[in-house]
Amino acid sequence: MAETITLSLQKREIIGKQVRALRREGLVPAVIHDHGKESIIVAGAYADVARAYHRAGKHHTVQLEAGGKKYVALIKHVDVDPKKNTYTHVVFNAVTANQKVEAEIPVRIKYAEGNDASPAERAGLIVLHNLESVEVIATPSTLPDVLEFDGEKLEKVGDVATVADLVVPKGVEIKTEASQQIASVFEPSALAAANDAAGGDATDDDASSVDSEHESNVIEGDQAAENKPGGKAQNEPKGE
Repeated sequence: MAETITLSLQKREIIGKQVRALRREGLVPAVIHDHGKESIIVAGAYADVARAYHRAGKHHTVQLEAGGKKYVALIKHVDVDPKKNTYTHVVFNAVTANQKVEAEIPVRIKYAEGNDASPAERAGLIVLHNLESVEVIATPSTLPDVLEFDGEKLEKVGDVATVADLVVPKGVEIKTEASQQIASVFEPSALAAANDAAGGDATDDDASSVDSEHESNVIEGDQAAENKPGGKAQNEPKGE
């Protein structure tokens, strides 16, 4: 990928609950896991860390500089304060050019040229998106920014798109179950009825028993993750 994302971090000695003082100073505590070596405990300016995460997500490499050393890394995990919606801790996994890594790739619907909606939506139906990203295995240089599926196949009630419908470039292996649904088509009235039955909080699960997951977030960074050296269990597929 052509875009280069850089982030400068500073080494830190403060750990545990004392990192709250760092957050008050506008810093985000973080850790770099580096292939089984001792973890590098760091922190970065909040605005810089947030900007890097928004651009890189969990699928684009970030060029890190910390303590006079440089690392190429993927963002593995980000803790979020659910009340303030702010980042409280970041885990980076250092990678090498030929190392296969696991990453979360966003999925996106693609329409035919000239269209901005699926045939189902153009007919007044509703398309619910059940999956925002999939897990893949690839080398850093072959990680795609997004994986797309053909929205033109969504025409009538009951039509679905699954992980198997994603267009996958060469060198990328999908870990997510191929049968998992990405998007599905419903009648507006069915969703309205389900919404009423659910007290105004209906999901596609209420309408057709389709599973919908919601990620839960935590406030404090995982101290065990900071103390644990990076290795295959954290940033490399088994068997690599």
